[in-house]
Amino acid sequence: MNANNHSHKNPYHPDVTLFLIIIPFISAFNYYLTYSNIQLSWFLLLTFTIDTVQGYLAWWGVRSFILYLDRRWPFEKGLLKRILFQLFSTLFIGIFIISILTELVSLIAKGKPAPLNFYTIDLFIISIWFFVINGIYLGLHFYRLYQKSEATRQQENQIKSDGLFVKQGKLDIRLSYDELEGFYVDEDYAVASQLGGKKYYLTQSLDKIEKTLPVAHFYRLNRQYIVHRQIISGFKRADNGKILVMLQKTTNFPTEIPVSRLRAPAFKGWFQPA
Repeated sequence: MNANNHSHKNPYHPDVTLFLIIIPFISAFNYYLTYSNIQLSWFLLLTFTIDTVQGYLAWWGVRSFILYLDRRWPFEKGLLKRILFQLFSTLFIGIFIISILTELVSLIAKGKPAPLNFYTIDLFIISIWFFVINGIYLGLHFYRLYQKSEATRQQENQIKSDGLFVKQGKLDIRLSYDELEGFYVDEDYAVASQLGGKKYYLTQSLDKIEKTLPVAHFYRLNRQYIVHRQIISGFKRADNGKILVMLQKTTNFPTEIPVSRLRAPAFKGWFQPA
């Protein structure tokens, strides 16, 4: 499995590696806060190992619930409510798992329930760590959003820097995509129309040009026209499921261009993405 597939299935990558390292340190710090006189021994190593394993299991339960929430209640559907619900529900899940496991270990090892100070002191300290764990996952989520935003910005900058090369006499001129209104067919030639009405006759067909254009900015309305999003005002319904795409007033394009019934749904999805 390649890295891209792995990060797609686990949006918080590399959280597993991170918490495999962090949780033993959390256990050790809890011992430092809880016990005033710690002496190294085999018994200490055993209890530390048991507590660390319990920490792993509680973290895995919290992690699984966060991934479930991502599928059923994305952050985009109410950021503050989602964060608050995640904080308190994962705290309950984590505390529940730790409590059950501690009681089970105590009954097996000592034949009696866990001592009272586990609930009055230890669980209070442990609950703070579950808020820290949530903070890490929230940080990873927003860092991922930042990475996507940066990737989109870089892609847009690349699109703007690439542009389209056209010939004017003996000159090769580069037009950025933002300078273009679109393309259309004039008899046997494809024509690039610049903002302001200046036009350039191209040697390539409209079909070949379409394949080189950034789909976020240009759309092929029909066999004759490809237009830039920036000159589209909107669209209105026509007969038989067709639509009429309304354009801003330009020199080289009509104010309305028909789109067939078959192409109409795709255009609507492009023009008004969900």
